[in-house]
Amino acid sequence: MRTFRDPALMQRWCRERKLAGRRIALVPTMGFLHEGHLSLIEAAKRRGADEIVVSVFVNPVQFGPKEDYATYPRDERSDLAKCRWAGATAVFLPTPENMYLPRHSTYVNEEDLSKGLCGARRPGHFRGVCTVVAKLFNLTHPDFAVFGQKDYQQAQVIRRMVRDLNFDLDVVVAPIVREDTGLAKSSRNTYLTEEERDRATAISKGLANFRSVAKLRRDLERAGLKVDYVECVDAGTLEPRKKPGKGCCVLVAAYCGKTRLIDNVVL
Repeated sequence: MRTFRDPALMQRWCRERKLAGRRIALVPTMGFLHEGHLSLIEAAKRRGADEIVVSVFVNPVQFGPKEDYATYPRDERSDLAKCRWAGATAVFLPTPENMYLPRHSTYVNEEDLSKGLCGARRPGHFRGVCTVVAKLFNLTHPDFAVFGQKDYQQAQVIRRMVRDLNFDLDVVVAPIVREDTGLAKSSRNTYLTEEERDRATAISKGLANFRSVAKLRRDLERAGLKVDYVECVDAGTLEPRKKPGKGCCVLVAAYCGKTRLIDNVVL
């Protein structure tokens, strides 16, 4: 497994692999890897990737001024060991300084699917996501990139960016990986106390037994969670849907203590 920190060297290696006829998969992550991330590497294997590039980069541009960029969990040694065990070919570990050069002033905006949900609650978040993902696409030349369904809105935004900007690659969305309790795997789960973990399972239980937005919101509040949003939207356009049914996605963002958790289910 190769390790790269310099974007230019990562780009050169991927270009050489591409010219040699190798099929490249990109798995973008912010590190502190868990079974959910490893499932993305497995998905890349199943789709026949010859080279699997995992990027590990806590992207400062997608964090707001009061969010957890400084405290976001990091463990490079563990991440490298997990990537090697899972079968990654290369790991890209850039720094903010070599991803965003002095006076960096170019950003990528998606202005439709990113308007609501997390986009409305986290201004500038998806501008940061689109910018860094576009840069990773240019650096790694992937035939396809694998994202997780837990970040449902993010996956749809990236699909739209790929379509609108004519990136020559496929976007693959892999299923949510859950803990035994049903809680969606997330690096931020490490913030939770045992008592908070127990309360947080109300999210996955409520989605699994979804009947209405109002009932789900009540169930989350009864469990002691602070609801950021509960919304039923069209699974493709993310437009609000009054009547849940086939072709809808129900999305939740809620605080358990100080930790913001997200989850969803496609009906």
